[in-house]
Amino acid sequence: MGYDVAVFKPYPFKVGQKIRIEGKMRRGDWEVVGVGEKSVRLKCPISHKEFEWPSFCYLVDEEADAVWPQED
Repeated sequence: MGYDVAVFKPYPFKVGQKIRIEGKMRRGDWEVVGVGEKSVRLKCPISHKEFEWPSFCYLVDEEADAVWPQED
């Protein structure tokens, strides 16, 4: 008998990518400005502040020709 299994893989970020995080802590639009072995550096397109966090994201969907950054 088989089971329904959710499989998660770290997303392979690339410098220059425009991304949107939906969720709590890091919610919003970001640009990937650095990728390390265990971390990713993101830049806010509005405030231009940069943050480095341990790799954490998983791909849910990709949108073509999307508005970025989004306005609230």
